[in-house]
Amino acid sequence: MHMIRAAVAGSSGYAGGEIVRLLLGHPDIAVGALTAASSAGTRLGEMHPHLTPLADRVLVETTPETLAGHDVVFLALPHGASAAIVDQLAGDVIVIDCGADFRLADAGQWKQFYGSDHAGSWPYGLPELPLPAGRQGRQALAGARRIAIPGCYPTACSLALAPGFVAGILEVDDVVIVAASGTSGAGKSLKPHLLGAETMGSMSPYGVGGTHRHTPEIEQNLSASAGQSVTVSFTPTLAPMPRGILATCTDRVRPGTTAAMVRAAWEAAYVDEPFVHLLPPGQWPRTADVLGSNNVHLQVAMDERSGRVIAVAAVDNLTKGTAGAAVQCANLALGLPETTALPTTGLAP
Repeated sequence: MHMIRAAVAGSSGYAGGEIVRLLLGHPDIAVGALTAASSAGTRLGEMHPHLTPLADRVLVETTPETLAGHDVVFLALPHGASAAIVDQLAGDVIVIDCGADFRLADAGQWKQFYGSDHAGSWPYGLPELPLPAGRQGRQALAGARRIAIPGCYPTACSLALAPGFVAGILEVDDVVIVAASGTSGAGKSLKPHLLGAETMGSMSPYGVGGTHRHTPEIEQNLSASAGQSVTVSFTPTLAPMPRGILATCTDRVRPGTTAAMVRAAWEAAYVDEPFVHLLPPGQWPRTADVLGSNNVHLQVAMDERSGRVIAVAAVDNLTKGTAGAAVQCANLALGLPETTALPTTGLAP
């Protein structure tokens, strides 16, 4: 069998390093060029000492020439950097973009939240997203040449609430989400508010008041599941941990909805999904249980007093939230088993 060659652009960062980690366990994909910007010329082992098998590989500059000749190109680049490179890659190459450049379908929302010209939209890489008429997001990904990987918050938040919209039991104008993320979600660049002295023993909100860039993406996903426009109030918080997301998502149920109907909707949505796990009643997700895995742990309950659903999701923002989704989508695009090289067990304690 032809060994598939994959390049990883931005491999010096957290997301890029996580892609490399997963690809090292992939039986059908060989790691080709590893590129970086300011870190070009350094050894991978200087940036990611844990990637021992490729520690002596030298990072090269991110150019169309260094990415050429590969079957798959993973882009783990800052927002706005992917579009210019993609235009110079061959059309038959599978490009998996972990940035935001091609996630949003609405050019106006892109302009509002990112402040630059819209580059267009690609098939959206959330295979498990429940959609009307029994469809899922994966049906747009098999054989795709270009795929936009979701943001980490939208992965957790969308999967937490989408079953209720598909089932028609949630209101479309009363979604409230508060989610906590580890510091790796902000990337590897040095930032004063991410110093250990600032984050240890402390939690803080940011992007308050509907300003976080993942807000329109969450709304786009939930609207697709509902078949009509959904509005979301989203507040992210920074938690004193390296990685992981815990999203607490609530919405008002429609009249006549019972707790049994809620449970049944979530069970039906994810019964056959290898990575999305609805926990037994009474057991709640924890970030510790999904670290290093491609899993999503979910729980849902109904607050009958207030008439609201509470859905909680835990993901590893670097694995299922980014790199794991990228490898999962590459498998679908290549016609490989979707679960190949993706861990389904976390790390404990």
